[in-house]
Amino acid sequence: MTEIIKHKKLHLHYLDGLRGLAALYILFVHIQPSMGEELPLWLKVFQLMMRYGRISVVVFILLSGYGLMLSVIRSQSNTIPGGIIGYIKRRGRRILPAYYATLVLCILLAAGIILLERFTKFQWEYIPVNQPFSPYFTLRDLAYHLLLIHNISGDISASINPPLWTVATEWQLYFLFPLFLLPIWRRFGLLSVVISACLMGLIPLYLLKGLFESASPWFLGVFAMGMAAAEIGFSQKPKLITFRNSLPWDKLAIAFTVVAFLTEWRRLGLHIWISEYLFGIATACLFIYCTKLATEGKKLPGILQVFEHPWAIAVGTFSYSLYLTHGPVLALVSRFLLSLDMPPTKYAVTLYVLGAAASLIFAYLFYLVFERPFMSGFLKKHKVRDALS
Repeated sequence: MTEIIKHKKLHLHYLDGLRGLAALYILFVHIQPSMGEELPLWLKVFQLMMRYGRISVVVFILLSGYGLMLSVIRSQSNTIPGGIIGYIKRRGRRILPAYYATLVLCILLAAGIILLERFTKFQWEYIPVNQPFSPYFTLRDLAYHLLLIHNISGDISASINPPLWTVATEWQLYFLFPLFLLPIWRRFGLLSVVISACLMGLIPLYLLKGLFESASPWFLGVFAMGMAAAEIGFSQKPKLITFRNSLPWDKLAIAFTVVAFLTEWRRLGLHIWISEYLFGIATACLFIYCTKLATEGKKLPGILQVFEHPWAIAVGTFSYSLYLTHGPVLALVSRFLLSLDMPPTKYAVTLYVLGAAASLIFAYLFYLVFERPFMSGFLKKHKVRDALS
């Protein structure tokens, strides 16, 4: 147990940087620069690269499983610190205030837009491209969002602020972690919990005729992969130590990533869960590799150092706020730029630059008011300015 105690103070900065880069990528994914006109080749190539937003979601789910399991591994008693009640309170404080503040923001914005449409010539529907925000939602949509079950229906999950669907999925996974995953892990071990989670996540898809498919229930398996990466990275069990030290985790991460991209190719017609499980395995291998280097006091090699770049870590500090709020901000920026009647290329470039800048600034201010005050003392210590200093 001495190694676990020693690593209690170890902060894995690459996780913060990866979280920030994943949130930033999703921000760019939700920017829709094309109004139907032809764009230059370099912009079309860039836009094509922005079609893998669900990979970032896989990273977020895996990070959740990794972080929650890490607290169990570090507890030395293999239990959740503070018990289940304390765990639910901490998860609620971490997730719910900022989430509900975002819903209030969306309601106010929608009310303002509808009033403008009623009393002026303004028309929100003038926007010719899809936007990650809609003011035209029903009380039913709002009720499902308030209960955090809006991910059970594709129509509802795409209403109001579409990126919010993953918050509901993560919230549900938080309850399955202590009630389902941890008991299996304690009784049958690591491999059993990963297999059980993957199978349970696929049951609605194949045995219940796609029930709740919009919630991506197979993410339960991805979450369990994050749990596995945490235990393999820090366990002092002889078999897992041998396992951790004997495999080329960096090469495995590359290999599974390549295969995941191949299976994602739409012409193959494979279901998306296959590529996302492969991306999950690749990310778990990456976590084990980076954690092994961190615990040995070594630097990340080459391009992986971007995960520990101060700017990436800074964005990771308020990445949750960025994820929650970027949809409405992008929609407003897009609507403003469209009113200026810009040429297509100028509009696309300006939207990328101004949309990203506005989203980051607003998200940071939102974080200071609605997210940071509810964080644990440990997380509050890691401020944005500390990452940049």
